[in-house]
Amino acid sequence: MLLNEKAFSLELGRYLLAIPIVIVLWLWRQRQRRAFPPGPPARFIIGNILQVSPLGAWFKFCQYKEQYGDLLFFHGLGNHVLVLNSMKAINDLLDKRSGIYSNRPTFTVVSELMGLSQSMPLLPYGEEWRAHRRLAHTALSPAAVKRYHGVQEDLAALLCQRLLQSPEDFFNHVRLIAGNVILSVVYGLPVETAEDEYIAHAERTMQVISEATVPGAYLCDLMPFLKHLPSWVPFQREASTGREMIERLVSKPYEHVKREMDAGRAPPSMTQDLLSVRINDMQDIEQRIKWTAGAMYGAGGETTYSTVLVFIMAMALHPDKQRRAQQELDSVVGTGRFPSISDRAHLPYVNAVIKETMRWHPVLPLSIARMSAQDDLYNGYYIPKGTIVIPNVWAVALDCPQGTEFIPERFLGDDAPIDPATWAFGFAKRICPGKYLGENSVFILITTLLAMFDIMPDPSEDLRPNFTLNLVSYPHPFKCRIQPRSEAHAQMMLLRASNYSA
Repeated sequence: MLLNEKAFSLELGRYLLAIPIVIVLWLWRQRQRRAFPPGPPARFIIGNILQVSPLGAWFKFCQYKEQYGDLLFFHGLGNHVLVLNSMKAINDLLDKRSGIYSNRPTFTVVSELMGLSQSMPLLPYGEEWRAHRRLAHTALSPAAVKRYHGVQEDLAALLCQRLLQSPEDFFNHVRLIAGNVILSVVYGLPVETAEDEYIAHAERTMQVISEATVPGAYLCDLMPFLKHLPSWVPFQREASTGREMIERLVSKPYEHVKREMDAGRAPPSMTQDLLSVRINDMQDIEQRIKWTAGAMYGAGGETTYSTVLVFIMAMALHPDKQRRAQQELDSVVGTGRFPSISDRAHLPYVNAVIKETMRWHPVLPLSIARMSAQDDLYNGYYIPKGTIVIPNVWAVALDCPQGTEFIPERFLGDDAPIDPATWAFGFAKRICPGKYLGENSVFILITTLLAMFDIMPDPSEDLRPNFTLNLVSYPHPFKCRIQPRSEAHAQMMLLRASNYSA
């Protein structure tokens, strides 16, 4: 009996000794299973989240990619940020796991304090977002946007007429026409009214929004409790001004359409189409229509404007590419008429120039951030719920041979890189509903400029690519020469302008 007790005690001792080892092994395995993706070294409490400036962060992310790979993780102050540096990682998470990665981060300043949480681009993924999305798709589907081809073509011709009169002011002309396209389509506003009353305000408002929707732009976004600070704190004053600007941006053109409809003189527009469908809960629908239209108005003009300016810079730097595109246009369209959107399918090299323009300098280098709705594991790495996920489309755009060079021919071969249209307008369920309208605007503006003008460097300036570092990145002011390709082209532009005015 004593021997049995002794043996039992020895066995029990072995089990007791094994328990700490088992616990240590279990904890080690759990830690391995919940390892964060790689990232720069972190400090106590603040982690590594303050190591990258919000301005031009895509450059630093690409440098880190060489060291850490497709996934780049930042954390600290209770926040987690995951940067996706490849199209594979973007597709695997934002597309294949869209149920987890379709939310937007809560930008405390712009969403809560400025009141932009009602706008579709920043709405949480859910029923309200779906309702806005259905409205936008109804008005801007591939079939629906065909009705706006004539407006877009007329405004492209108007851009030519203005460049003919004052080519040195091309920045301003492109800016106004890009804004006019959106205001004409979304609200049916005529050119003069749009320019005098709306476009400048829209630009100022979008500048405020762009600066506020870069993750980390405000310390309040990292530490939301700061939103309760008094109104005299600088970011609170900025938020108050932003709220007033956004409310005017969304409400003023919308109320204009309603007044014109009541008077029976509203021209065709996206807003008029949506308001014409009367249903029982019209009050709720009107609020959604107002904010859906406002989202299209606010974002659409700036990205088109930026893309066309990048194109002008590229042509001034690469006259050989310009000549080849013009030769194709002369062969397909001829020299006796303006191009039309229906010509798009027959102009492979012109389309390659447009794709290369979008790839060479993406105007949304970090797209718009997402947020994970639950804990997730990817490639053995742990991604906590609430992680801000940033698609680094800049890294995707440059992931091809001679990525920093402007080479449209790369899109003509069998080994062409990823079409920029797959990442320039967002991803998966949150792809921009204005994609088809935006593609048509960019096509007709660029194609018309190619058909009518020669774009050359200004001999007084050493032109070098130089771009802003905000959410929407566009060229800093530069000089170039824009002149009609011939006297016949100049006369054709004047004739088209007179017809438009009549």
